[in-house]
Amino acid sequence: MGSEARGAAAAAGDLVELEVGPVAHGGHCVARLRGPGDDGPGRVVFVRHALPGERVVARLTDAGPKATFWRADAVEVLDASPDRVASPWPEAGPGGVGGGELAHVRPDAQRAWKAAVLAEQLQRLARVEREVPVRALPGDEERGGLGWRTRVGFLADREGRAGMRRFRSHDVVPVTAMPLMSDALAGLDLLGRRWTPGARIEAVAPAGGDAPVVLVDDQPFDLRRGKVDPRPNARSAVREQVRVGEWEWAYRVAAAGFWQVHREAPATLTGAVLDALGDVDGARVLDLYSGAGLFTLPLADAVGDAGSVVAVEGDARAVRDARRNLHDRPQVELHGGDVAGALAAGAAGAGVDAVVLDPPRVGAGRDVVRAVAGLAPRRVVYVACDPAALARDVAYLAEEGYALSDVTGYDLFPMTHHVEAVAVLER
Repeated sequence: MGSEARGAAAAAGDLVELEVGPVAHGGHCVARLRGPGDDGPGRVVFVRHALPGERVVARLTDAGPKATFWRADAVEVLDASPDRVASPWPEAGPGGVGGGELAHVRPDAQRAWKAAVLAEQLQRLARVEREVPVRALPGDEERGGLGWRTRVGFLADREGRAGMRRFRSHDVVPVTAMPLMSDALAGLDLLGRRWTPGARIEAVAPAGGDAPVVLVDDQPFDLRRGKVDPRPNARSAVREQVRVGEWEWAYRVAAAGFWQVHREAPATLTGAVLDALGDVDGARVLDLYSGAGLFTLPLADAVGDAGSVVAVEGDARAVRDARRNLHDRPQVELHGGDVAGALAAGAAGAGVDAVVLDPPRVGAGRDVVRAVAGLAPRRVVYVACDPAALARDVAYLAEEGYALSDVTGYDLFPMTHHVEAVAVLER
């Protein structure tokens, strides 16, 4: 087995044989490595590219006698799980780029994996026992979990080839395929071109059919001419459309700004948030971390002329987009700035009927949760992109008198460990 090692003597680069245990947050499974004569529980190893119940040969990527836990990549499967499939993206396999760490897992088993992580984090951090369904988005079953990204980014290596960073590394690895990007993006042939070494390439192809935009180092790029477009009116934004039932909303979003990357994510999440809120006609709703107004615009229509929406966003570019998207909704108050600071300054007024929280990956945190609870909303709808952050904030909300009444996961990021969840908490 080459440089096989066991126990405390093992080092990064060594090969070890592991019995793979349960899934863990972050795209890993948990295994334990015991040395000769070791009767204890063994060293914890977080192993990628494996599945629970498998027996694998793994290459240690982080190891050492002082480390609390080690990391490894499964490089040979001795006993395979029935949930294992051939990866559609081998370049994201062991030793490869990040962004496709579950490509070896059958799509329905990927959702079961994510459901297990959500349930485990809620139990461990919030002391809530709850099974959490994780739903596929429309079209993903038919596509096998591929072709969903409407936004991609690459880095040019020293030879000008488009690539991505190796997992947990700054090394740029050239890639010949990126099967998660949409057909419209694949048609741009970004991977077949040569770029300026070190350039950062970003491309956006909105699901609604708007023409794609390519940026190189944040500057609009003319693919036909092969150079940056110097015109002051060169396109640097795209039009996005979101349809939920009979409703449809239009947005203008900076190509370099934040927008959900899955083609169906904006509509799916908007529908889930509106359903979770229920009837808010005439209500006062607080929309925190409101971005370019994805939820704010539908909320404005939901509360009607007799209601109001207070939106708070800290990113200046997103605030500029939101002002354009919301200019004809007089019932919206838009505040730019830090969410905690805006709440402390009284941006929400004396109270609200409901709150929508869509924080970044780190979560809202105790200060924001306390400020939200101080407004005494009857319901909080929390849109989470990280299971651990969601569970911590659910625990904080419980301290303030709010109980988790519902939570559903959405597989917005097939082939990766990432999962979105929409939770409903009531006072």
